[in-house]
Amino acid sequence: MTDAEFDVLDELYFVTPFADLLKKTGLPRPELVETLRRLMDVGYVRSFWPDPDTELAYEESSFGALVGDCQFLASKEGLLQHNTR
Repeated sequence: MTDAEFDVLDELYFVTPFADLLKKTGLPRPELVETLRRLMDVGYVRSFWPDPDTELAYEESSFGALVGDCQFLASKEGLLQHNTR
């Protein structure tokens, strides 16, 4: 797990909007988007849109267009990986 992935998971114990995640991690937007992609690819992060109760299935083709409007939450697997580092 990279430092960026660890930092992102550290902020996702609760549903967090992309804009807040951008501010809290201090990562540049392209790096945050790529980190979220990697974490979602392995099932460590879940995305929600248009509200925090509606999970959005990860689709690489549409992710870039929606990422700024999404909210994110670490999955159980993601939290386990975060806590065992």
